[in-house]
Amino acid sequence: MEIENRKLLIFAHRINLLYLLRMFRPPYLQPGDQVALVSPAGSIDSSYIAAAADLLRSWDLCPVIGPHATAVHGYFAGTDEQRMEDMQWAMDTEDIRAIFCTRGGYGSMRIVEQLDYSIFQGSPKWLIGFSDITVFHSKLNTLGIESLHAPMPKSFGTTHPDAMQRLHDFLFGKVSHYCLPGHPFNREGVVQAELTGGNLTLLHCIRSTSLECKHQNPILFIEDVGENLYSNDRMAQSLRLSERFERLQGLIVGTFSEMKGLNFGKTAEEIIHEVIDDYTYPVSFGFPAGHVTDNYPLIMGSTIEMIVTSKETVIRFEND
Repeated sequence: MEIENRKLLIFAHRINLLYLLRMFRPPYLQPGDQVALVSPAGSIDSSYIAAAADLLRSWDLCPVIGPHATAVHGYFAGTDEQRMEDMQWAMDTEDIRAIFCTRGGYGSMRIVEQLDYSIFQGSPKWLIGFSDITVFHSKLNTLGIESLHAPMPKSFGTTHPDAMQRLHDFLFGKVSHYCLPGHPFNREGVVQAELTGGNLTLLHCIRSTSLECKHQNPILFIEDVGENLYSNDRMAQSLRLSERFERLQGLIVGTFSEMKGLNFGKTAEEIIHEVIDDYTYPVSFGFPAGHVTDNYPLIMGSTIEMIVTSKETVIRFEND
């Protein structure tokens, strides 16, 4: 009897461990839900927030604007304390069902580890953003919570309508798969793993910190904007030397837009292709996400299936 009890305890422990290792997907939105608009990074003109609030109302949502969302303190949307106060309010207020970060730029790293996530972990909600918001995606993914790499209020007006419709659909539970055309640099294969990543510069900055998402063998997504190509190469080489690329099961390369230093001699895509040449996992180039009008949503932390063939790439999210 004692041996049987031990077996049951071991089995229960394993089941509990598997449960703990699974990422939690926040509840999908319902018509009438309140959603927060907050500015954890750079300052933003109030006109962007007003236009975004109108759009969200057309989605039958009730936008609530953070107290300091339009504040200005040098480059930032208010002081670190004000931005922290707004983020803490949005995370902890029970009636707020999603958090739209109004823009990126820089500033999230200054406050992300000073916030208290205890209430948020007990009642997760969607966090939406990209670029500088990569640090929040990584933080939430380390806590076992999925988040949404997607357009923000500052870019709502310039984002392709199809991408905005996908954002709406994902938030309301209509999660669909992507089917993308082939790319000369693609590497064929089929893989299923958790999706992590975001902006390459931010991923490089948080490497070897408490913010780095250290989930084993994920599928990594990367994008960037406005960097010198030599800087892009330096970051990619750094990730290679730290074995970040080696520990992947797959790679999704988004858009690298407005790159500088074009006399470097290689495009951003060629740089990435060269750096990962020694690995054998599936790779898909040209995913429409990043600092471009075709900025389609990705559920960070979600288990996805990626099928790369010579003709196309198919990406399916868990439960889509």
